[in-house]
Amino acid sequence: MKIFGRFPRGRRPLTSLCLLLAGALLFAGCTTGGQPGATSNAPAPGWKQNAGEAVTLSWYINFSWFTSTWNDSLVAKTITDETGVSLDFVTPSGNEWEKLAAMMDSGTLPDLITLGYWEPQIHQMMTEGLVYPLNELADQYDPYFWQVAHPQRVAWYTQADGNLYGYPNSSYAPADYETYDNIGSNQTFLVRKDIYEALGSPDMTTPEGFLQAVRDAARQFPQVEGGALIPVGLYDFDKDGCYSLEGILMNLLAIPFEEDGVFIDRYSHPDYIAWLKVFRQLNEEGLLPDEVFLDRRAQMAEKTTTGQYFCMLYQHTDIADQQKLLYAHNPEQVYIAVDGPRNAAGDDHVLPGVGINGWTLTLISKNCKNPDRAIQMMSYLLSEHGQMLTYCGVEGETYDLVDGQPVLRPEVLELLNTDRIEYNNRYAADNTYWMLQDLAMQQAWRPDPVAPLAQPEQWTYPYTRYLAHYEVSYEADSAAAMANQNIREVWGATLPQLLMAEDEATFDALLEDYFRQRETMGYAAVLEEATRQMVLAKERLGALEVP
Repeated sequence: MKIFGRFPRGRRPLTSLCLLLAGALLFAGCTTGGQPGATSNAPAPGWKQNAGEAVTLSWYINFSWFTSTWNDSLVAKTITDETGVSLDFVTPSGNEWEKLAAMMDSGTLPDLITLGYWEPQIHQMMTEGLVYPLNELADQYDPYFWQVAHPQRVAWYTQADGNLYGYPNSSYAPADYETYDNIGSNQTFLVRKDIYEALGSPDMTTPEGFLQAVRDAARQFPQVEGGALIPVGLYDFDKDGCYSLEGILMNLLAIPFEEDGVFIDRYSHPDYIAWLKVFRQLNEEGLLPDEVFLDRRAQMAEKTTTGQYFCMLYQHTDIADQQKLLYAHNPEQVYIAVDGPRNAAGDDHVLPGVGINGWTLTLISKNCKNPDRAIQMMSYLLSEHGQMLTYCGVEGETYDLVDGQPVLRPEVLELLNTDRIEYNNRYAADNTYWMLQDLAMQQAWRPDPVAPLAQPEQWTYPYTRYLAHYEVSYEADSAAAMANQNIREVWGATLPQLLMAEDEATFDALLEDYFRQRETMGYAAVLEEATRQMVLAKERLGALEVP
């Protein structure tokens, strides 16, 4: 359930770090060698042993929005030249769940598989023997893996049988939050700068202030360059609901996950219900046009590029490319983060940073005919050399060393900031291939953010908290998993009805009916399992911090 803090399907956390480079800003502390602490007695990287033998590995990415290819880009060619491996990406054209289930049922899983860590199919693939234990492959084919794999991540994802089946990307341990002061959340409340300031920078933290600001924006700015103003921008509505009106709104409202050590129901919290009624009121007044309910991410990206939204409950990282285009066109039309909906007590927002779970897990299928090359490819990408390549590019072509520090070349920076598609075709650095990105490692190389991306990110810093212990995933086919999925689908159907309710009485009746259905579908078991995992996660996170 999205209330449990997982990344929603299709969202990328902090994958465009190099977008923030400008001019002569330096990567701090970059090197181009192997892992720190490596010695002459350390095992040799397996990928070096087979670089002369060409092989193609298929790699399934369980996100329909993923469109990157293994092309003639600098990074792709360099990886292939150094490892002998080419990649053939496979993505779902429609429903991710159905595509993955079909491949599992038919025994056609590709060589490597990357999917959200929360997906129940992960447990199914492990228990049904569809994927290799990475530890066994590493021991047999590439002991170098243990040089580059993060021990806390390995410990976190090692299963009860002693095996490690998947490795995460974008994973942070609690200690990382103590080491770095620039780890922010993706979740924001955004407003179009020029319109917001023209309205007098209104307070939008209360229901009354929010309603009035949206009304005023619609009245005073009915048309913008891109067309009719859309007063509020939300993530797409899918069969499970709407991420903007669940995870993001709940976290802006600082609705707690637990009380007295027990996982609670955030959906029935009075502050959350009160704010859902605000959005119902907006719809009643014609301020939530049909496209808010119908548009998908691609359509939203187009409309964000032309600044059609007044305000958005959105992840700022998901509109980074659009922000750059807006900034180049007119710096006053960019989206800035401001304090948004707050609870009745006026408490600060509580926004999640990335936790030890990370974002995705990558596994190796037992269909893979070259498991040795697959584990060696993972080791390559996890190494400092691989991270430097996929993040910064190639020395002498995308960056130069100045006083021992890499500086992004001006023409590369210009292309990165103006035409991401062409940048990917030509260079494909900046985590284009993000499947095993190590953001904690990359923090040491990261410059200070610059406009227009700096303000939304920096706004999140004081509100960002480590909430990994609230991230819950359910074992496939378990009673809790089936109940959770059924409840999610009922909620997905109920949420639009709540917003379209003709009055509050109808809203209340619909919500009460949802609560009744939920109880009969096993919601108590869902909360019980969430509590169990929360308690266990707290214990394990504490254990990870022991030297």
